[in-house]
Amino acid sequence: MSRIVSVGFVFATYVHHLDPVALKVGILTLRWYGLAYLGGFVAGFYLLRYLAQRKMWVMKPEEAGDFIAAAALFGVFIGGRLGYVLFYQILDPKHGLSSVLADPLGIFRVWEGGMASHGGILGLFIFTWVYSRRKKVSWTGLGDGLCVVAPVGLFFGRIANFINGELYGRVAPGISWAMKFPLALRDNKIEEENFGAAVRAVSDVVPGLLEDSNGNLRSDAEIFNGILEATRSSPEARKAIEPFLEPRHPSQLYEAALEGLLLFAILWTIRVRFPKAPEGLLTGLFFGLYAVFRIFAEQFREPDAALIGAITKGQFLSAFMLLFSAAFLVKAYRSGKPA
Repeated sequence: MSRIVSVGFVFATYVHHLDPVALKVGILTLRWYGLAYLGGFVAGFYLLRYLAQRKMWVMKPEEAGDFIAAAALFGVFIGGRLGYVLFYQILDPKHGLSSVLADPLGIFRVWEGGMASHGGILGLFIFTWVYSRRKKVSWTGLGDGLCVVAPVGLFFGRIANFINGELYGRVAPGISWAMKFPLALRDNKIEEENFGAAVRAVSDVVPGLLEDSNGNLRSDAEIFNGILEATRSSPEARKAIEPFLEPRHPSQLYEAALEGLLLFAILWTIRVRFPKAPEGLLTGLFFGLYAVFRIFAEQFREPDAALIGAITKGQFLSAFMLLFSAAFLVKAYRSGKPA
């Protein structure tokens, strides 16, 4: 075993085993990922209505529900999904356009994961522009309200990523809060080398892992899914697989704290303490602070796409957000128009 793994015996004792499924009744499957989005939309509705009631948003309180519903569909879902397909499939050398053409219906299977936060933000950017024209309200004023509450949705989304055990962090030897993520056995080169040994270890404590009820050998994909199921219910399976996993940063929680809680606290405080702040100020701060927090957090997150030079795709896309931030801040400074 490598030195990193041996250090992990001391520090990284927690093997991630949370179940992505919150409730399953017959053919109905309720996932934490979907509940996270629902929680973000509900929280966004109440927060926007609160701001509208206190004249700190350009919309009326009774319009908050229609706005958040339309933003969820046209901005978050469509923007987030198309952003993922574009940024992490079509433009990724490991996948490319051919991967999308081979399974075009996969674009619509959002329950399998694959939502890009940058795509969602871009989708909301476009959506608010169109919505403001139709409602004849200030685009920057409309966006300021949305940007204040958006971090709540980002927080719920990152928590869902953690529950799913996806988008985990880089190897973190010597970090006492490091964790081990079984999904790495499938999609990370370091742990993939240990897949065979991990299968043998888990099969010793999980009957039927290698063969079905008819004695037929299972495929690697079936065995891997069996390992995941076993780790969620069996302490023995988690103990067996632990030596073959690397201790990693729980980067999902870092991002939840920075892009979610901290960003919301900053923007909400400014909105409430300075209700007459110039329109566009909060939008500019959202773009700028999100970009800074994301670029910083990406240092601890295992890249989920090909690097662009020496930086991750998330850092590359966030750098463009700094330009949007500067544009909105300059506009707010020059206009001085209160919200």
